[in-house]
Amino acid sequence: MDRKERIFEYISSNSYVPLKYDELAVVLDVPEDGRGELSDILDALIREGRIYKTKKGRFCPVAPDGLVAAGTLMCNAAGGFGFVRTEDGADNDIFIAHEKLGSAYDRDRVLVRIERQNNERGHREGYIEQIIERGNKRLVGVVTGIKNGMYRVSPDRREFFSQVRVREGDLNGAKKDDRVLVAINGYNSKGKPVGEVETVLGSGDSILSCLNGMIASNEIPLRFPNDVLELADSLPDEVGKKDIKNREDLRDMTIFTIDGDNSRDFDDAVSLEKTEQGWRLGVHIADVTHYVKEGSPLDKEALRRATSVYFPHKVIPMLPKKLSNGICSLNPDVDRLAFSMLMELDSDANIISHRLCESVIHSCARMTYNNVNKILDGDKRLRAEYASIVPVLEDMAAISEKMAKKRSDRGAIDFDFTETEIECDDEGNPTDVRAAERGRAQRLIESFMLAANETIAEAAYWAELPFVYRVHDAPSNEKISAFNEFIKNFGYSLKGKADSESIHPKDIQKVLEAAKGRPEEMMISQIALRSLMKAGYRETNDGHFGLAARYYCHFTSPIRRYPDLMIHRILKEFVNGRLDDGRQAHYEPVVKEAAAISSEREIIAEHAERDADDMLKTAYMRQFLGESFDAVISSVTSFGIFAVLSNSCEGLIRCENISSDYFEYDEQRHILTGAHTGKTYKIGDGIRITVAACNVLMRRIDFVLEEDARGEVFAKIEKRNRKAMERADKKPKRRHKYRDTKKKRKHGDGR
Repeated sequence: MDRKERIFEYISSNSYVPLKYDELAVVLDVPEDGRGELSDILDALIREGRIYKTKKGRFCPVAPDGLVAAGTLMCNAAGGFGFVRTEDGADNDIFIAHEKLGSAYDRDRVLVRIERQNNERGHREGYIEQIIERGNKRLVGVVTGIKNGMYRVSPDRREFFSQVRVREGDLNGAKKDDRVLVAINGYNSKGKPVGEVETVLGSGDSILSCLNGMIASNEIPLRFPNDVLELADSLPDEVGKKDIKNREDLRDMTIFTIDGDNSRDFDDAVSLEKTEQGWRLGVHIADVTHYVKEGSPLDKEALRRATSVYFPHKVIPMLPKKLSNGICSLNPDVDRLAFSMLMELDSDANIISHRLCESVIHSCARMTYNNVNKILDGDKRLRAEYASIVPVLEDMAAISEKMAKKRSDRGAIDFDFTETEIECDDEGNPTDVRAAERGRAQRLIESFMLAANETIAEAAYWAELPFVYRVHDAPSNEKISAFNEFIKNFGYSLKGKADSESIHPKDIQKVLEAAKGRPEEMMISQIALRSLMKAGYRETNDGHFGLAARYYCHFTSPIRRYPDLMIHRILKEFVNGRLDDGRQAHYEPVVKEAAAISSEREIIAEHAERDADDMLKTAYMRQFLGESFDAVISSVTSFGIFAVLSNSCEGLIRCENISSDYFEYDEQRHILTGAHTGKTYKIGDGIRITVAACNVLMRRIDFVLEEDARGEVFAKIEKRNRKAMERADKKPKRRHKYRDTKKKRKHGDGR
């Protein structure tokens, strides 16, 4: 046991009495020249969340009595409060009222003292005891002016409850109303952040500067380092004879890609051939590892990014364009190196056997989802243009439907959400927002890629390879129980015992199927999705709950996902007989690191993509202020009605802006009912709305019912939004549960 562990063991022992630093040094008999090491060890234990230092300077262990826990603070922009997600494995977060946040901010790692184990919502409650580590090194915001000799930057992230103080000499050319990236250098005596401007992102009212701010605040790198670009530029533009040597030549096969209309990188292609037993399905994946060598600058940068990030106005790739759009992309009418998965299927689309090979292919066509959907629907012009592959597409569609039926029968959950397509001009301004349904072509590719991913993962597991699996854990007991209680309001229930050990994905899928086509379908699907755990990457095969799959991985997109690239590298060594004991030992820590980094970067990318979509939807709807549309109620809450338009843009109608009656909220049935008129609003109802306000930074669209569209209502909403934007440097006033009974009666929760 090293010194740090011995010191921690002493501090956490039953006989320990909280001591100050000097007292600890004496008790532990630390010589004068060893005091610096003791201080470093105590600081390290505090950073690790294992001990904490009281206001009187005494060192105490964390959580032996369950009253103190370490975790990450997550603040709520609208309410001014926060939650601490603890590192002790507990499912229920700790609620922190705004007056108990101290000088802690969103994303800070903190120690929290628990004052109450369970409130009415099942949360623990507490206050911030100590800040272990600051969670924000940089923030994006707008320079709002000067106060007390310091310029202020109001953060775009409203969850961060403070402006950043910047000295005039640290503005680095920024002016009032500029959007900037500011580095936080420290905190003043009042706990307010102080920093300097690193980059001017543009005018504060520019959509492009908002998008660039999202990219910068999520630390998504826009530029590749010079050594990476130099290495990429040194790669060939075409496949040479030397590259093809010892590869299986599949260039005479009918192979093609199917992707979105705007796709630029093509990392998977498909083929299908009739055999005596049934079919030979080919999934051909770009052989990125031929060009991205382990440990090279390209490889290190790919791991750092771990994923490509897709915004409506641009793609930030994991690999330089020379690879992602060039030599690695399976473009039509050129030779490309591939890693091919050839699966033998019987007539019922069961996979009988498979083999992997390094190959060279020649894609005969660049097909799009739209065109394939039209071909399958009978479009005569397109069927004539692609006559040579129409029979293949029809056979593929039939096989993919059989595969989908098998997944459904075993219980795989299919969330058939409507996706959104957003088009932008060169300045990032949204020019069109529309709903995009998943057609037969999308499902076809989805089925084939899932089949390849599952087959590869199963083979790797039984071969005991070091590997990166895609895992999805079963939901917690609390989430399953809450979901079951929710769906009972609509007459559904989960079969059997609703807990994490007994629940099967098929139970959830049956509820979704029962709700299909009904008014509550959208909300039940959304609540079901929120009830599930987040999928991620792991070096152990723990199964995929949502897909009801015992084995799963990501194999099919090495251009845009690092786990796929890592898997290819391992499988190629295995296929070629080079994965000996030494290489296995080499890969074991490598796959663990790749899984951890990839999971973390995926979450960041998803948040940034979702925020960008919400912001662009809000910006798009600004042109329709004062205009009315048909909408469908997507959710009903105690404070208002969420309604969605046909283009997938969603807005909120607050109860306080409905003039026809006082409305009471039925929490069990999720219905608002007028106290005098009996008028009800429920999920799935069609209504007529008017666009009242669009706050781009807050990513919020306000609707009102068409009959309530008056100037004073619009002014009231605008005033409310303006006040919300001005909260950056002060915590909101305490919100009482019910400030008066009339408001409770009208709005359900006093708002």
